[in-house]
Amino acid sequence: MDHLKEKIRHVPDFPKAGILFYDITTLLQDPEGFRAAIDSLALPFTDQRIEIVVGIESRGFIFGAAVADRIGAGFAPVRKAGKLPSPCIRASYDLEYGTDSLEMHNDAIRAGQRVLIVDDLLATGGTARATTELVKRLGGEVHALAFLIELLALNGRDKLAGENVHAVLQY
Repeated sequence: MDHLKEKIRHVPDFPKAGILFYDITTLLQDPEGFRAAIDSLALPFTDQRIEIVVGIESRGFIFGAAVADRIGAGFAPVRKAGKLPSPCIRASYDLEYGTDSLEMHNDAIRAGQRVLIVDDLLATGGTARATTELVKRLGGEVHALAFLIELLALNGRDKLAGENVHAVLQY
């Protein structure tokens, strides 16, 4: 997967000093790289009877929708609070300084549906954990979570104990 890592721009000190930001926009601009990223996210879940792919705002929409199309599943977005127009359920998660919330339409998942959660990055695991909670509250079966990038030093998998986690690239 080194060929994909070469297509991701590293931006030091963004969004604040001491942070190394992995900018995927350069990967998205490259047709072959983008296709390879989607293939790498989708391939493990082909023929796994996934019914709905849930994409986490915002880059999870890019990858999740493409993966859903590739594996023949529907797509449902998880958004920041107040962005969805119909009745929603909400889950909160911790940030470095405070909390934030995610929402999902309360009819986005039917009881018993097999769900794949997709996002671009697994860092501390807070948003992924909150999304997993939303899916389960609606009766969905979380088959797996798939990420393009996992930042190993932040131990995001710890918040996803017991879940099937797939990461294409690890840093």
